[in-house]
Amino acid sequence: MHPPGADTVLVRHGDVNTKSNTVKRYMEGILVENIEALLADRSIPGEVERRWNRPLIHTTEAAVEDATAAATDAFGVVSASPSLTVSTEKAAILEALAETARECYDGGTFAVDARRADKSLPYGSEELAREGGTAIWEAVEDEFEPAVDLDDPDLTFGVEVREDSAFVYLENAPGPGGLPLGAQEPVIALISGGIDSPVAAYEIMKRGSPIVPVYVDLGAYGGIDHEARAMETVRTLAQYAPNFDTRVYRIPGGEIVDLLVGEMEQGRMLSLRRFFYRAAETLAERVDAHGIVTGEAVGQKSSQTVQNLGVTSRVTDLPIHRPLLSRDKHDIVAQAREIGTFSQSTIDAGCNRVAPDRVETNARLEPLLEHEPDDLLERAEETAKKAELIEP
Repeated sequence: MHPPGADTVLVRHGDVNTKSNTVKRYMEGILVENIEALLADRSIPGEVERRWNRPLIHTTEAAVEDATAAATDAFGVVSASPSLTVSTEKAAILEALAETARECYDGGTFAVDARRADKSLPYGSEELAREGGTAIWEAVEDEFEPAVDLDDPDLTFGVEVREDSAFVYLENAPGPGGLPLGAQEPVIALISGGIDSPVAAYEIMKRGSPIVPVYVDLGAYGGIDHEARAMETVRTLAQYAPNFDTRVYRIPGGEIVDLLVGEMEQGRMLSLRRFFYRAAETLAERVDAHGIVTGEAVGQKSSQTVQNLGVTSRVTDLPIHRPLLSRDKHDIVAQAREIGTFSQSTIDAGCNRVAPDRVETNARLEPLLEHEPDDLLERAEETAKKAELIEP
């Protein structure tokens, strides 16, 4: 819901504000570019104005809600509000509040949240909130009996007064927060297409790191459905990053899986993870990525006990980022639904058939190496060099 005549989106960022002025200016520039890309990708009319602390999207009233939705898909954005822009004159703000009330307030309780950034103005935030409340009350009292609730109102009228403009709004649409995508270095994202790995990729993107999606083809243990769901989740993630390259590197891993299934029983899944990590590390050198992100969480699977994670992580010198490390499964599922990657992530995974009957939950590296093919890591490196770049 927005005030009548709203044609501006007020964009708020969070962690960017904790940076030094130089870094903040740099990150705000990236954020503006990303918002512009989202608007263009969705054919939403709008011009993004870069302002200190508050980027603005100038658009039309017909498109203001869509522009708000696009802004709140941009990593680094904490919230955004479709707003009516008026002058900083108090009379103009009060009239805008009254008109908004006449159009949008039809019962229940209300409150005014007023904020003034320009301290040189001849009125304060409390004064503006108090007089704004009076203006709203008088605008609707002939239609119904309004009520004020400052703790939990049914409708909040927001006012934010900046240096040369004031903005009146009715909602704070939440964004993902974090840092603008591109503010950090890229990482390899191992995407299986299951529920967890796309959410982990989204989380590392939220901290500013572009992803280089990698899908390991498991051969007979994967199949067309296994690959299709991985590609679908990458396509969904790409919608949040239209100005970044999200093509997928497909690594042919079928021969390695056949080898492990044929030669290993104890610790097979751990050696498979070691293969994944070494292949990812090799590819990272080729694409200048600086880490690996996975959807692993402590204890979620037998291969993800603390002990096993420690053993598998030692195969690479790159940091392995696990954003979901301490998350419960139901929270991960809820987030997958929210970001749109859930629907294609529930097909049975072929890799489930790779697991042996007897799982290893407390592995040690030396015994694992005794059972593992001697040339596994060399094979992983050679396989990674055969990675094919494909459109998701």
